[in-house]
Amino acid sequence: MKLNLLTVLLVSSTSTVSAFSVSRPFRSSTALHVASAPQKTKAPVFDEVCETTGVTLKRFMSEVAMLNPDITELTVLFGAIETACKAISNLVKRSQLPSSETLGYQGEVNVQGEDQKKLDVITNDLLKRALRFTGRLGVLASEEEDVPVDLSGANKGVLIDEGERYVAVFDPLDGSSNVDAGIPTGTIIGIYEHDENCAIDPNCVDEDCSEQEAQCLANTLQPGTNLVAAAYCLYSSSTFLVLTLGSGTYGFTLDENLGEFVLSHPDIKIPEESSIISFNEANTPNWDTPLQETVAKWKAGKGKSGKKFSSRYIGSMVGDVHRTLLYGGVFGYPGDKKNPNGKLRLLYEGAPMSFIVEQAGGLSTTGKERVMEISPEVVHQRVPVIMGSKNDVQEVIDAYAAAQ
Repeated sequence: MKLNLLTVLLVSSTSTVSAFSVSRPFRSSTALHVASAPQKTKAPVFDEVCETTGVTLKRFMSEVAMLNPDITELTVLFGAIETACKAISNLVKRSQLPSSETLGYQGEVNVQGEDQKKLDVITNDLLKRALRFTGRLGVLASEEEDVPVDLSGANKGVLIDEGERYVAVFDPLDGSSNVDAGIPTGTIIGIYEHDENCAIDPNCVDEDCSEQEAQCLANTLQPGTNLVAAAYCLYSSSTFLVLTLGSGTYGFTLDENLGEFVLSHPDIKIPEESSIISFNEANTPNWDTPLQETVAKWKAGKGKSGKKFSSRYIGSMVGDVHRTLLYGGVFGYPGDKKNPNGKLRLLYEGAPMSFIVEQAGGLSTTGKERVMEISPEVVHQRVPVIMGSKNDVQEVIDAYAAAQ
């Protein structure tokens, strides 16, 4: 994909987020399972629903906050995310009009050497503004801004507010290279707890400040098991917002007449087995042997399910994963001889989407280990990803285990 943009936000909080913490003990077994420990989260039950508006995202988050007072700050953060997704949806829909200011390339490259589209830069700025004006945004870092930036004032320094914080990581427009062809794109969001040890001395200067900034940026290098929330927005036939707070996966659809995201897919459960694969099969000869053999069996109807698989591949992660969540299937961007670590970024693509899939009853693996348990060593670290229906992904895991 053309752009994989990271935004790192430190959001001040007045309380802990233990109510949404999910216990995921390390498992040495080759089998990959979502932790079965009892959830601490209290999910809302809606006895009365307006026939006109349904359950809006605002009402959903308000009910969650009333049941779980410790995570009230998340309602503010998701309010900003909701606003940003609505605005980005409108930008994407208008991006191909001759009068649009989002057409073409910016004429610059990001820190990973990728050409920036104007739409990439605009959506990045839009997200920064939306989250800045929650009054809780402290620090931002992205592929375009390679060091943390103070968004509270004119100076490009670092601001860390007192109190506890969240760390939010973003890919503002996943699959932006597909916009010109009208193919679905999306925004990916992950929210972590912030390490309290991150502190910036207001009197530091030059190199001392840079070192402290680097230490704070290292707070983003957390495994997916530390996620307290994750979400994605899909810009397609409708605008969808799918989220998890560690207790199930919920889908909302934007009602443009009301201007509200309405709960349309409560407590999504991905089918345990399927007959759909979603890979870039042009790379098949370069895949690991266990994956090649498993996919070949699926196509021939000789896999464990006995079903003959068909292929559905959009080439946009958010679109492919959304379909996989609803219909079942296996989505993957595995490592190959050219890209041994795959193409997807662990921190702000692989881990948040794995969290969403696991909370819907699916699995996510590299083939050899659970994606959620990998601790990133660098912000833009890539990772092979195979995720989807539980039984089918487990078949891939078993194939890799048998080959070792």
